[in-house]
Amino acid sequence: MFAEDEAAILRRAAAGDDLERLIVRREAGEFLEHLVGAVEIAGEVLDVGPGVFVPRQRTVLLIEAAIAEARTRVRPVVVEAYCGVAPVAALVGRRVSGVQLHVTDCDERALAYARTNLPSAAAVHHGVGLGALPQELAGSVDLLVAVPPYVPSAAVDLLPREAREHEEAAALVSGADGLDEVRVLVRGAPSWLAPGGVLLLEMHRRQAPSALAVAQATSAWAERGFVVGEDGETAIVRLVRAGCDGARAAGAAPSPDAEEP
Repeated sequence: MFAEDEAAILRRAAAGDDLERLIVRREAGEFLEHLVGAVEIAGEVLDVGPGVFVPRQRTVLLIEAAIAEARTRVRPVVVEAYCGVAPVAALVGRRVSGVQLHVTDCDERALAYARTNLPSAAAVHHGVGLGALPQELAGSVDLLVAVPPYVPSAAVDLLPREAREHEEAAALVSGADGLDEVRVLVRGAPSWLAPGGVLLLEMHRRQAPSALAVAQATSAWAERGFVVGEDGETAIVRLVRAGCDGARAAGAAPSPDAEEP
């Protein structure tokens, strides 16, 4: 985004003498989205605020994949784990009729914004990953999506200053290879998914083969693959729970151009 575009956004968001204060804070490295209290993604505006993870534009790839999967099902049960302000669940809820939404996150600040972004009927659960879900959902989830933290610990210094200083490290970093939480999800998701249910995970394209290797170590997954976005960097890993004749029998959307190691 160009500086003049940012200035125009700040002018619209400022009231009275607030403009100069907002400019100073932006120059000091705060997220523009934190300052104005909103982020636009996939044509929708979501609430965000200081200290919480700001949804990235690369997550549009995951949002579109999740919407496509959910639309093939009748009253699908959809879970967004590690949801932050719940960009994926919020847009699925706005664009797919009859969806039953559940989201989880360990950050109460983020969940406060998630509640404003989600439909009123969505269930919001405070806790870490899948462990925050109510037990009655076990075996009944049609679609489980997540943007888990996936930055390797050695790469923290390579993050933009605004991310290092104004987002929680727990929302960004996940072990030496960045895949600690991905492994937890790949191993734990089958007990929550219905037969033919789908797991969609965002990560860097270089991490996708390792994630598929984790999935390949168990018989729980009937299909494994990933797609890479137009940016050439973002990957969506797609896993289908065993127990029926793949995703197509469950009515799920196919995974175009899927790759396997």
